[in-house]
Amino acid sequence: MKKSLITAALSTLALGVVFAAPVQAAEVSACLITKTDTNPFFVKMKEGATAKAAELGVTLKSYAGKIDGDSESQVAAIETCIADGAKGILLTASDTKGIVPAVKKARDAGLLVIALDTPLEPIDAADMTFATDNLLAGELIGKWAAATLGDAAKDAKIAFLNLTPSQPSVDVLRNQGFMKGFGIDTVDINKIGDETDARIVGHDITNGNEEGGRTAMENLLQKDPSINVVHTINEPAAAGAYEALKAVGKEKDVLIVSVDGGCPGVKNVTEGVIGATSQQYPLLMASLGIEAIKKFADTGEKPVATEGKNFFDTGVALVTDKPAAGVDSIDTKAGTEKCWG
Repeated sequence: MKKSLITAALSTLALGVVFAAPVQAAEVSACLITKTDTNPFFVKMKEGATAKAAELGVTLKSYAGKIDGDSESQVAAIETCIADGAKGILLTASDTKGIVPAVKKARDAGLLVIALDTPLEPIDAADMTFATDNLLAGELIGKWAAATLGDAAKDAKIAFLNLTPSQPSVDVLRNQGFMKGFGIDTVDINKIGDETDARIVGHDITNGNEEGGRTAMENLLQKDPSINVVHTINEPAAAGAYEALKAVGKEKDVLIVSVDGGCPGVKNVTEGVIGATSQQYPLLMASLGIEAIKKFADTGEKPVATEGKNFFDTGVALVTDKPAAGVDSIDTKAGTEKCWG
């Protein structure tokens, strides 16, 4: 009897070891959900996440909308990540308000959700945001444009080439940051289009791509051919705006400013297509995000915000070869060393 009890106990112990082993060896999986998979910004973000995931032994699955603004595909991706048992999601949301219920569902299921580049609305709908200070990015190019124009800034004719009709937070922050830097009363800094400054010719939508930038620029030139300053949501939109201006012989008469800092954009600054751009660092955002998910999986610890801010600031630098007094900047040589895409 004693021998059989010992045998049973050993069998139970062995069985316990068999069950415990998979828990110890369980893999950590994560999802990256971007707005598109073609924009160089998101391509670089995916590269950063993929490299860091390989380094840390995290299984990464990547998803993207068909175009910038395709929130339905992003919601479906979140559902898939929950069903697959992912430990965390890195998300650049197309609809920063509309996607919040899906994000809540993921968090309620125990996933860590980190917004990359584009804060959700409200920002605490995600566990944390890793991003450029997009308000500052806009403010830097606004200050640079105003300083470059000097006294002529008071009579500027400004076109705003924005992202999508839903006004995602990244769009609002860059747009309103530019106005703040240029000296325009934003009225409600959380909203695009309620300003009354006579220097604003108008706003149009680009979907963050070159074709959209070209069309939006053509539309606004029809409204006022005397436009001499163009703020663009990103560098692909800026490239499209330049082509539209060039088609009517106005490319040398208009100051274009943008945000991104991708290698094609920095090259366009070098060549005078873009006057100045605010450079951000998508590879860093994504790699830090993967690190945060791995740490959360291992310890349960969540990332914390940069001191004095409600997000983790991944940095920004103004890139131009025509520095303006009172505005910190780096030249295109330095920008090229840090660019992506």
